[in-house]
Amino acid sequence: MLRETRFLRNVVLASASGAALVVVLGLSALAWYQRAEALGNGRARAELLADVLQDQASRTVESAAVALRALGDSLQARSQPDPAHEQALLSQSLLGLSSVRSLALVDESGLVLASSEPRDVGVRLPLAKLESLPAAGRSKLLSLQSGRALADMRNSGASHRISFLPLWHRMASGKLLVALINPDALATYQQTVADQSAMQALLVSYQGQVLTATERLPVEVGSSLASHPVLARLIGNQEHGSYLGESVIAGPQVVAWRGSRSQPFLMLIEQPQALALQSWYQDVWKLVGLGLLMLSLLVAASIVALRSLRGRMLAVQSAQQAQEKVALREREMSVVLKSVQELIFRAGHGGVLTFVNARWGAVTQDRAELAVGRRLQDLVEPADAAKAAALFDPDDRPGPRTAQIGLRSAEGGLRQYEVAVVPLYAKQHLVGFAGSAVDVTEREVAQHQLQRQLAFTGLLLEVSPQPISLVDMQGQYVTVNRAWEAFTGLKREQVIGTRVGFMLSMADRQVHERHDAQLLAEGGTLRYEARMKHADGQPRDMQVTKVLLLDEQGGPAGILNTLMDVSEFREAERATREARDAAEEASRAKSEFIANISHELRTPLQSILGFSELGVARGRDSPRLVTMFESIHASGQRMLALVNDLLDVSKIESSVGTFHMERCDLRAHIRSVAREFDPLLQPRRLQLDCVISEQPLSAKVDPLRFQQVVRNVLANAVKFSPDGSNIELAASLHEDGQIHIDIADRGPGIPPGELEAIFDAFVQSSKTKDGSGGTGLGLAICRKIVELHKGSIQASNREGGGALFSIVLPGRGDAETGFTTTY
Repeated sequence: MLRETRFLRNVVLASASGAALVVVLGLSALAWYQRAEALGNGRARAELLADVLQDQASRTVESAAVALRALGDSLQARSQPDPAHEQALLSQSLLGLSSVRSLALVDESGLVLASSEPRDVGVRLPLAKLESLPAAGRSKLLSLQSGRALADMRNSGASHRISFLPLWHRMASGKLLVALINPDALATYQQTVADQSAMQALLVSYQGQVLTATERLPVEVGSSLASHPVLARLIGNQEHGSYLGESVIAGPQVVAWRGSRSQPFLMLIEQPQALALQSWYQDVWKLVGLGLLMLSLLVAASIVALRSLRGRMLAVQSAQQAQEKVALREREMSVVLKSVQELIFRAGHGGVLTFVNARWGAVTQDRAELAVGRRLQDLVEPADAAKAAALFDPDDRPGPRTAQIGLRSAEGGLRQYEVAVVPLYAKQHLVGFAGSAVDVTEREVAQHQLQRQLAFTGLLLEVSPQPISLVDMQGQYVTVNRAWEAFTGLKREQVIGTRVGFMLSMADRQVHERHDAQLLAEGGTLRYEARMKHADGQPRDMQVTKVLLLDEQGGPAGILNTLMDVSEFREAERATREARDAAEEASRAKSEFIANISHELRTPLQSILGFSELGVARGRDSPRLVTMFESIHASGQRMLALVNDLLDVSKIESSVGTFHMERCDLRAHIRSVAREFDPLLQPRRLQLDCVISEQPLSAKVDPLRFQQVVRNVLANAVKFSPDGSNIELAASLHEDGQIHIDIADRGPGIPPGELEAIFDAFVQSSKTKDGSGGTGLGLAICRKIVELHKGSIQASNREGGGALFSIVLPGRGDAETGFTTTY
């Protein structure tokens, strides 16, 4: 008996030591897990902040790009440049761009034509020193520039204390619009958001230039971070991510980055690891206290067990015989229990296991035989030890006792088990417990994932800037978000459970009910627009989006309603239509006036020409009179040509034109016009070289108007070509299906700044303003005719001198049937 008492004492001491070791190791593992989780949460927060700040910076630049495109379209719509109008339009557009310092219009040579910053006007910018500018119709953000205005770009030695990000946009005319984005506006937003998260943020270009930085970062705006790990190694492999290590701030950091898909920069977020682990440090002290408490309990339990050993040994002798009988039955039962997939066990007082089935060794870290003789609360996770011990509380509670506890699997993973324990009585005395455990790990994981998903979905719904409501199939509100409350002026407590649209008029309610019925019949998503009253009492144009939600059986479960305010878009559309109508009315009145005045001028001109011809015929004996009448006749002819050109312009611009379109081969018309100029070429020894494609040049044109275009351009080439030179005419079909007609001469050429202006009415090249340029309407008429044919005409200068006019028309395939259309 003494030997058995000493053996049991050693077992108790060993068990207490093992339990203490398990507590220490378990708490240490939990602390290390919580530390890794804290760092992981820090990286996740940093990645989220990087995503938010990068998105805000990208949207700021993209908003400025959209404004530049709209501004470019407005400027392009005017036929004549108007500096005053351009200046006013730039200043007006700047009002809606809070992050833009100024706007400017720059020509291709770098001259600032107009700017919302007055001191920039007239400044010539060094465009050649900048990176590549965007193509026509495109926008591009260039590197950070020193200074406050465009004029400061000429001083390359200035510091980056005051700087701007130039966003360039090239219009179709070749001119450039530039928006000076204020980096301080971006930095202010980044500072505000970063301070809330105790993090630091900086915006860096892909070349390593620092664009913005929060105050506590030891970097200067404009400096280079090309050697930063993200720029040197990581950004080429992935668009976003995070890591733990060195960065701009000395010491270990939590670093996250997010690259922009649309702009040439990325956002860097940093936070010292010590800050990320602040909450973990507090939890560590709690775990230390919990460990000390558990160790104290183990020591106390060991002392109590040692004291009770002596009395227990006496009871063992009396129970030994009964246990032998029970053991026989248990052996028989164990054979049956080996095939059971659940954990089956039996325990005595205090939860000491006296039997476990074979399944125990298959799903836990210990073999089944090693678990016998140990308390269940010593085998489970330390955090669940108290719940496990409560299962074996020797009270008189009837029925099964249940608890959920964690056990380590054979692979070392934590598994959750639903444990049920039933007290066993003999002669109304508690003799032990029988229990089972079912693995519910997958169920718990699924529940946690569902809870996180529901919480995330609720957060998205709540922070959405668009009013959102959810309606059940009984037509009652289930939930609304904050934006919906702000729009309607009603609190969710007032509307949840009430009928949909109770605040609307009967007519408006019927509109929404009709669309709800359509959605229930067709399913999917439905969009429409409706007028709704805002909380401020003003009606708004709203785009309503309805989505039918389905239940688990695929039946309708509810309707999700989303509202988007499109009032400003509709107002802009109305203003655009009114402006277009006013412009069309002004153009029509101008065309009618030109047509009327031109017809009135032709009558007296015919008299002048007739009498001047009569004077030439009758004054042959007086050379002086002949010369005078010939001058009068020549002036009348020029006046008549001007009137005829004005009539052509008015006809083309008139809403009722006389264009008879038909599909034909342009080669015959080109050759016909070329033959007309033979009498004009020979006296001046001019040579017309025609290179016309052997392939048919099929296009849908008005033949007379097309010949008029070729005739006008060819006449200009003959007029300005020096005697004895060559004129080249080429016509071909390109691979893109368009027909190209090029007419080149060796005349004086056209100044580069006038290549586009010569197509305006009454505008002549400065090199032909001596009177040789005619009325200034010929090229304007040509462009209008070509554009009505859905083509284009452009002018350029040739190498070695001379001008080149290129006419491009859309071709028509041979399989297309020809027909005539009148416009």
